[in-house]
Amino acid sequence: MRKLILLFIAVSMFGQLRAQDLKTKNIIIVTLDGFRWQELYRGADSALLNSKFTKDKDEMTRKFWAPDAASRRKLLLPFFWNVIAEKGQLYGNRDMGNKSEVANPYHFSYPGYNEILTGFPDVRINFNDPNPNPNVNVLEYLNKQKGFENKVAAFTSWHIFPAILNEKRSGLLINSGYANFKDPKANERLKYLSEIQHKVPELLGPDIRLDFLTFELGKAYLKQYKPRVLYMGFAETDDLAHEGSYKFYLQSANKEDGFLNELWQYLQSDPQYKDKTTLIITSDHGRGEAPLEKWMGHGTDTPNSEQSWFAVIGPDTPPTGIVKTQTTTYHKQLAQTISNLLGFDFKAAAGHEVGDAVGSVTGK
Repeated sequence: MRKLILLFIAVSMFGQLRAQDLKTKNIIIVTLDGFRWQELYRGADSALLNSKFTKDKDEMTRKFWAPDAASRRKLLLPFFWNVIAEKGQLYGNRDMGNKSEVANPYHFSYPGYNEILTGFPDVRINFNDPNPNPNVNVLEYLNKQKGFENKVAAFTSWHIFPAILNEKRSGLLINSGYANFKDPKANERLKYLSEIQHKVPELLGPDIRLDFLTFELGKAYLKQYKPRVLYMGFAETDDLAHEGSYKFYLQSANKEDGFLNELWQYLQSDPQYKDKTTLIITSDHGRGEAPLEKWMGHGTDTPNSEQSWFAVIGPDTPPTGIVKTQTTTYHKQLAQTISNLLGFDFKAAAGHEVGDAVGSVTGK
């Protein structure tokens, strides 16, 4: 018994020392639903630009086309390639042999978000219905840690996230779809955004909020409430791809890259967040590639839609740029990576299988 007590004390002290060594005090997680690694690393796809899936081909070519992939991707995603590539890490460039994949067998949204946020590719979750998630997620775990209580929140465009994050059990602040932000302490900006969201065209239907509204609400919340952990989930890249609009898919990705730039600039201007915050960006699944029509879809019947990517920038992550090692990382590793960056061990507390952290992100 004495040996067990000493071992527990030693493990606890190691965790405390590790936390003291870390510079990351806050985490921002952003997902771009269904955004492909192909556009991230290669820029606009010439086959799709010149296909029936692209309206206004001349306009899109002028805006997003260049002879080489490095130039094309900078045109499409300048924040990724002018900031993260210089100061952070990018995973999943299969052209260089580095792979990033979802481990769940289904390759669509609820299973993908469950995997990212719980670290567990649960085969029971084979649906997009609003069924409460039985798995503990890393956000609710962090929300119970000292110094993080009521400092964790999620703003998402897709209305299913209260189920994915099991709002009733987790007690997290989750604002999804066209839900109002109801806190009476909210400032005028948040009240205005909550009201005006009901006056815009519901271009993606009554349940999926336009991403600019999700971003503006999340940013306003960040500025007023100063959370330690914030999740923003964007939806347009997936929905527009399903509709077969390559023009709007590219435009949405480009716009969301601008959101990320604006977010990062704010984080670097605020004393609470400056040089103390890690930003993690990823997608819940990939999409098809060949034949060409397969880019619209994903799932078990769409080859290669398990292929994904993720990017990280923060004070504890070495600025190696594109990761070129011939390895495969899985999205089930992200929950523990998030936890480790803040000095915690989600894997030990989750109560279910959790993937190991990505050591190269945490500086190990």
